[in-house]
Amino acid sequence: MSDADPVVIVGMAVEAPGGVENAHDYWTLLAEQRETLSSFPDDRGWSLRALFDGSRRDGFKRIHNLGGFLTGAGSFDPEFFGISRREAVAMDPQQRVALRVSWRALESAQINPDDLAGHDVGCYVGASDMRYGPAMDEFSHHSGHLITGTSLGVISGRIAYTLGLAGPAITVDTSCSSALSAFHVAVAGLRSGDCDLALAGGVCVMGSPGYFVEFSKQHALSDDGHCRPYSAHASGTVWAEGAGMFVLQRKSAAVRDRRRILGEVLASCVNSDGRSVGLTAPSQEAQIRLFRRALTTAGVDVDTVGMVEGHGTGTRLGDCTELNSLAATYGAGAAGRGPLLGSVKSNVGHSQAAAGALGLAKVLLAAQHGAVPATLHVDEPSREIDWENTGLRLAAKLTPWPAVNGARTGAVSAFGMSGTNTHVVVAVPDTCVEGRAA
Repeated sequence: MSDADPVVIVGMAVEAPGGVENAHDYWTLLAEQRETLSSFPDDRGWSLRALFDGSRRDGFKRIHNLGGFLTGAGSFDPEFFGISRREAVAMDPQQRVALRVSWRALESAQINPDDLAGHDVGCYVGASDMRYGPAMDEFSHHSGHLITGTSLGVISGRIAYTLGLAGPAITVDTSCSSALSAFHVAVAGLRSGDCDLALAGGVCVMGSPGYFVEFSKQHALSDDGHCRPYSAHASGTVWAEGAGMFVLQRKSAAVRDRRRILGEVLASCVNSDGRSVGLTAPSQEAQIRLFRRALTTAGVDVDTVGMVEGHGTGTRLGDCTELNSLAATYGAGAAGRGPLLGSVKSNVGHSQAAAGALGLAKVLLAAQHGAVPATLHVDEPSREIDWENTGLRLAAKLTPWPAVNGARTGAVSAFGMSGTNTHVVVAVPDTCVEGRAA
């Protein structure tokens, strides 16, 4: 199903663990096969000794002193954005990081953010409550600013207010599929005319180590603190932080404005597990339906898709379900080979609400460089599928990604414990379509 005037991506900004603050650094991290996990930060007021000791109790799984943390989470220039220092301290770091990556994404599209005030520009951000700061019923120095500083809805609203954007401002929380859910809503907003330019992406900065405690009780954390998606030795996930923001526009407008086009959105699809074996358990049937609908919507054959960036959490149940869903959909076609499969969580951990944004950024960068980065820690692939007969492959090193019919087509998935599944298919021309020289 072709769109006469498709939505395209014209700008991108990324922040990831390991000091990554831009797309160039992110690609370097991926191309060099680096893992950027680090010890828990000691400047957030977390009781780390109690955290690690508590996970050794009966009924819990050990929490290792490793995670994917943004080194710049506490860095923010409030005066640049017209925010007082007192208010800035009361702001959830997710608001600060989302504001920063939005500004950088617009700059990457060669758009002056100050020029957007009063225009129908939408802002769609995927985020989850990460419990920052004191409770609102506590009387403190921060009282009066907490209601806006810690509200999920204000994450997108803060960006719209600061930049004067007059289009929709929507924060989406579908847990770990939030970023791609927000992206999906943004694409729909552009197609319906709600806005003529949109910021879309996701952010995650942990205000507490609560997710580690919860997954310790559920025995879903990695045995040794490393994330091994699609590996026979996958034992659990590792929590992380991150942010990614994209600038979206209809193709005709992008060409008119002489913008460099980073990729064309062929399909953006969302569904729910419905009733499965458990509230947070994924559904293979739902994932297969989603993947197949995305391919039909995109109007592409399986043989055309060269890369799939999976959700790949490194948990036994999640990986097993996803691998079988992918094998049933993206298995060997007429060419006898399926796409290269991977997960950036092997590099940076599971960035939760921002996971889909980091995955999409990886696909776009891989297409631009004509190579698929390695997925780490998979010396022995999972035994859940027959890799040889399905044709699916895991890149063990930076692997060439040839163009098919003049373009590289890739897909990215994100699933949430909410039961919301997302799948996006994008195409990047061999020579990026643009109205001006790159």
